[in-house]
Amino acid sequence: MSFNAFLPYLAVMAGVTYLVRAIPLVLIKKKIENKFILSFLYYMPYAVLTVMTIPAVFFATDNVISAIAGVAVALLLALLKQGLLSVALGASLAVFIAQLIIQYF
Repeated sequence: MSFNAFLPYLAVMAGVTYLVRAIPLVLIKKKIENKFILSFLYYMPYAVLTVMTIPAVFFATDNVISAIAGVAVALLLALLKQGLLSVALGASLAVFIAQLIIQYF
């Protein structure tokens, strides 16, 4: 992905994440006590980041099968409470190995 194609994604993601947090602070003067609204405001940035990242993951490789292998390894390592570096390296290694296997066959 080129830098010029990346900038709009970054700007939209930053804008949406910021606005979801800033609008309630500007519009609502008293403390928010509703548990649903609090959980919505807490999880919204993670949901937006996920929705914008997942499609890019599946189109980043030459083959969808290698992308699925990388996502599977990343999810497994994340569920095993590994650190971010371990998850990233493990997913990258899985994609690399899957690409080698796909090219061999």
